[in-house]
Amino acid sequence: MTDIIEPEVVETVEEPAETVVVVETPAPAPVRAPRPGDRPIQTVGRRKEAIVRVRLIPGSGKITCNGRDLEAYFPSKVHQQLIREPLVTAEKAEQFDVLANLRGGGITGQAGALRLGIARALITNEPDDRPALKKAGFLTRDFAGQGEQEVRPQEGP
Repeated sequence: MTDIIEPEVVETVEEPAETVVVVETPAPAPVRAPRPGDRPIQTVGRRKEAIVRVRLIPGSGKITCNGRDLEAYFPSKVHQQLIREPLVTAEKAEQFDVLANLRGGGITGQAGALRLGIARALITNEPDDRPALKKAGFLTRDFAGQGEQEVRPQEGP
């Protein structure tokens, strides 16, 4: 005889699934120091008639002016010290190489413009250096040689 087994019927009860809403908020962009693969920091410094374009690159502290070493371009020790002041104040004298393109003006004007350009580049790299550089007076644009604006008398009726 053949026994026929009837299949059992099993009831399954489905529970309603819970809805989970995930809201993603964008994280703020992290502030980071430039790495050797990054583009150089570029700024401009001006004093009197001199205009200097400065590029700050991570390196060993070498300063190059129009393709020549600092000592060859500025033989005066006073000018050399003036130019290095922002790097020494920010304690980054041995961390960056400076490439400068100097045009116009005299030697003292170019040295002052280069100092301003280096100070601006250091702030672009590390904004925390701004108070020390500002207190030392390295961020002030010198308008010497510009002259005072002429005041003309008005013509009456």
